[in-house]
Formats: sequence, C-alpha cells, structure tokens
Amino acid sequence: MKKKIINRGLLGFPLGIAIGYIVSILVSLYAGDGMFHFAKPELVEKVGSELNAVILQTVLSGILGAGFAMSSVIWEIETWSLAKQTGIYFAVICLVMFPISYVAKWMPNTVGGVISYIAIFLGIFIVTWLIQYFIWKSKIKKINEKVKDVEKLSTE
Repeated sequence: MKKKIINRGLLGFPLGIAIGYIVSILVSLYAGDGMFHFAKPELVEKVGSELNAVILQTVLSGILGAGFAMSSVIWEIETWSLAKQTGIYFAVICLVMFPISYVAKWMPNTVGGVISYIAIFLGIFIVTWLIQYFIWKSKIKKINEKVKDVEKLSTE
C-alpha cells in the first residue's frame, strides 16, 4: 500500500502541474484580454514578483495533484464502508486543498471567501461523488446480470 501511495504521488505531482497550467490557460481565455494569467495579482503582490508567483503556484499545483493521487488509494480499502471511505477521503483532500487554495489566493482570504469556497468545494464534491456512485452502480448491475446469465447457462 505504501509503494502504491508513493507511486501515485510521483505521478500526481506532474499531473497536478499540468492541470494547473490548463486551468490557467482557461482562465486566461475567459479573461479575454490576450494576456496569460497564471497567478492571481494578489499572489504576485504577496511574493514580490510574477516569477516567484509562478514558481510557488507550480509547486502548489504539483502538491495538490500528488495529494489527490495519493489519497485515491482510500477507495481501494475494501474493509472500509463507503461512508468511511467518503468521509476520510473528503477530510484528506480538504487538508490538502484548503491550505493550498488559501496560500495561492484562489479564494478570497476573508471569512466570507472561505465560507463560499467551502460551500462550492462541498457542492462539487457531492455532485462528483453522486455521479461516480451511479456510474458504478450501473456497472455493477450489468456485471450481476452477466453473472446471472452465465449461471443460467451453466444450469441448463
């Protein structure tokens, strides 16, 4: 399990950086001013230069990717209930996501900003979880139908 966590983290780090760059490109396209907006101006101001902001955000995106990748092993612990897996996974990704989001200025560093960020994060998590739940429920139903068909054929 430890080796799997480390391997996923090593893969997740560059994947997190790639996703960070893709998000930055999408944000820049949305801004529509022809400029590349890699980091929030507040972050640039906080760290003293655009280069420092890019470096910091790149590292934070990598850590975020590694954190999500590493925590995915939680879903493979078959002795845990779905509720336990969900709760622990959510807690772990919150511990990874929120400090990074706060430092990178991806959310307003105010009480209202943090509350709205948590609400949006929770909403996205719930919708994603429900979609995955119903996808897997459908796949399991199909597998069970195939098993029944095989059993039916073997008894004939």
